[in-house]
Amino acid sequence: MNEKPSGDAREMLDLIDGQQRRVDRETRLPVVWLYAVWAFAWLVGFLALYLAVLGVFAPVPAGIVFGVLIVGSIVASGIIGSRIGRGLRGQSQFAGTVYGISWSVCSVAFALLGIGLVSQGMSGDLAGLFFPSAYALMCGTLYLAGAALWHDKVQLALGIALLVVGGLAPFLGLGPNLLVMAIAGLVIYGTGAIVTLRSVRR
Repeated sequence: MNEKPSGDAREMLDLIDGQQRRVDRETRLPVVWLYAVWAFAWLVGFLALYLAVLGVFAPVPAGIVFGVLIVGSIVASGIIGSRIGRGLRGQSQFAGTVYGISWSVCSVAFALLGIGLVSQGMSGDLAGLFFPSAYALMCGTLYLAGAALWHDKVQLALGIALLVVGGLAPFLGLGPNLLVMAIAGLVIYGTGAIVTLRSVRR
């Protein structure tokens, strides 16, 4: 015969549920800001490069703007990723720390790869196709890893979308690929921020 939980048991279950919701909010809310940062960085950074290709802006200042925004976003990703499991212990904490470090390590590796290709004769036009797609593929792969770690469907969708954009953008040629990156970044990351924010407010 099934018995209804006592008042004390219900209170304990409500307390556990409330704590779980609070932990969930504390881990998801920083992700909203992270997506917003990336949306801004991709929109402004790639638009600056696109306008430089059109001759509206000088290439060097546009490159500096892009570099500062992307590096800042990568640093933010590393910090938030390493702290997203704050308050947890054991494997969860280790996974969050490794995931956060992976952003910085992978970005340096991809930068060295691109610089190496340029030093071996890769043209400026090809570099303009390689670097944007390389970092889109890097971000997409890391978001897939994040989706696997935290069973996050939003990161899964973002990862797949970034991989698709990064893989197809070079076919558009230099210039249009940058415009597509700017628009895609705003749409993909902006959508991720909105969906995550709604889940936090539940």
